[in-house]
Amino acid sequence: MTSIHIAAEVGEISERVLLPGDPVRAKIIAENFLTDVHQYTAIRNIFGFTGFYKGERVSVQATGMGVPSISIYLHELIEVFGARKLIRVGTCGGMSESVNLRDVIIAQGSSTDSSIVNQVFNGAVNFSLLPDFNLLRTAANVADELKLPVKVGNVICVDLFYNDYDDPNGTFGDGKRTLNDKLRRHGVLAVEMESAALYLHTAAANVQALGIFTVSDDLWRGEHCTTSERESSFNDMIRIALETIIR
Repeated sequence: MTSIHIAAEVGEISERVLLPGDPVRAKIIAENFLTDVHQYTAIRNIFGFTGFYKGERVSVQATGMGVPSISIYLHELIEVFGARKLIRVGTCGGMSESVNLRDVIIAQGSSTDSSIVNQVFNGAVNFSLLPDFNLLRTAANVADELKLPVKVGNVICVDLFYNDYDDPNGTFGDGKRTLNDKLRRHGVLAVEMESAALYLHTAAANVQALGIFTVSDDLWRGEHCTTSERESSFNDMIRIALETIIR
């Protein structure tokens, strides 16, 4: 089997892979955190790099945005290149009053409005989308060791970034509480667009995965990071992910 979307030879990609969505962020991670870096792909300007972090071989593969895009890269990384430990490092929108701009969130579970679970299970079950516990525990311990504050909790993975098709307030059910209000009430910390695919595909492949996110948009207070901040900052998340993935 060959890879359609990743221009690498088998052996060029490490079993340990960080997964930013943004190709520029992948380049920044490789250039600023890894040594002896080799770029192995640039198909569709979706960059991938392999280098070393503290003597351990690590790859960084951009995945684009959304469930379909990351699903393609997950399949090829796992099935073609033998990836076994994958950590998503991305941005999210904070939904809870307890979450602030630039906070780091570790996703201990992912709810979703995506049809991806139903496509796999034909509606027979509501499959729980969970990370690898050892990675989750390690990441929380690493954050403590580095004295970097994190929040651990549930996120929601959505298919639509701009949802202009329904009631803009997200009203549903009894009509008295918006969808976002109900998600907050049930402890959902943030919204993003890839974790459901990450946790579903890696569960099927019996490999380790974890999602770590930085809040780039505070939906509660209406605050946002700039485009350049999204590409080049968020170093706390990267440090936690790298220290976790090499253990």
